Amino acid sequence: MTTITFASSKGGAGKTTSAIVLAVTLAQRSRVCIIDADPAQRLNAWAKKAPLPKELQVRTCISEREIHDTIASAERESQYVILDLEGAATRLNAFAMGESDLVIIPMGDEHPDAEGAIETLAQVKLESRAMRREIPVRILFARTQAAVKSRLAKSLNAQVREKVGAFSIELHNRTAYSSLHNFGGTLHDLDRGEVNGVEKAMANADLFAEEVRELLNWVGGVPSREAQKTITGDYHG
Repeated sequence: MTTITFASSKGGAGKTTSAIVLAVTLAQRSRVCIIDADPAQRLNAWAKKAPLPKELQVRTCISEREIHDTIASAERESQYVILDLEGAATRLNAFAMGESDLVIIPMGDEHPDAEGAIETLAQVKLESRAMRREIPVRILFARTQAAVKSRLAKSLNAQVREKVGAFSIELHNRTAYSSLHNFGGTLHDLDRGEVNGVEKAMANADLFAEEVRELLNWVGGVPSREAQKTITGDYHG
């Protein structure tokens, strides 16, 4: 059982969408439980709009007193537990991070996104100290352009990758991803006549899910000191 948490102190970073995309993709091969721990309940709203695969379960928990038990229960029933957190520094968020095998911080190619990611990295580090263990963390570039990036975006992207560490795969700004909130269900369920680029979105999501699997397998081993610095977000600038 593996617990993955999507966290960001900045709204609009693509946190909920990224969590949904990963959950529906992993559910093609594994049992997945996704927990909506954000009072805004956008994930829960998506789940109610269309039937979900039998391998995908959705729960809601916005109580810091209940989050540990909710995660433990989900871990007993699922191979992957995915949490979508509120964009704030709350005790519930801290508890969820403490239970996580991997924290994913989505961000775009803009400086406000980087500032939010740095703030979230600091929260993860504080919880790591409290738990007396390193909590693996990675940046996920989300809502990015699939084609040409601006010079500023390229520079910011490169700096974050060098100083923090990020998934090599980016979740691009695709109509299919945003359409999940409108229609519910999975990427496979989207009507190709109404939504453009579904196949490309699915291919993008598959690559992301595969990198997550590989990363979690690697974390389960004993990485070198330099590798550990990368995966735990050793930010110096």
